[in-house]
Amino acid sequence: MSDKKNVIDDLNIAPVDQELDAEALLQAMQQQQHEEEEDLELKIKMSSRRDERHLAFYLLYAVDRSDYAISLEEALENFEAGFECAIPRQSFPVLLVQGTITDREAFNQQLVPHLKNWSLERLGCCTKLILHMAMWELAQPNAIPSIVINEAVELAKEFAEKDAYKFINGILDEMLKKKGEAA
Repeated sequence: MSDKKNVIDDLNIAPVDQELDAEALLQAMQQQQHEEEEDLELKIKMSSRRDERHLAFYLLYAVDRSDYAISLEEALENFEAGFECAIPRQSFPVLLVQGTITDREAFNQQLVPHLKNWSLERLGCCTKLILHMAMWELAQPNAIPSIVINEAVELAKEFAEKDAYKFINGILDEMLKKKGEAA
């Protein structure tokens, strides 16, 4: 007890002031924790459409690598638990992944005529997923084709096999040209 009294005397702080300082410190720590939690929530809101496409790719990859044995909801829950975040279920990444999963067989059929000297089975996993994502986006009414293709190319540079970005660019460009001719 004498040590505590000496510290109080040395600092010239009354015991009541010490309690107030402890409360202020506790409040400051709680505020910092709250701000960190808000920062975490802000990070998942994504700062750009590119970030949202990255998140969509991660989610789609997780579902695809399980051979679609897990649902998108399970992938979302795992991602949220692992990264301690919340992903809104009506957000662009979730809609992109859901649309891509739903239409993947149709996208495969659309790809086949454009695969000169290639088979669908020969495409790398990431290349196919990026093509599917871009195809879903291009099918949306307000899609800007040049942006969608550029973003697919950028995803391929990061995640797909070496030089797959050139292949993806060529396939998507050819698909758009044929679509334009048909219209």
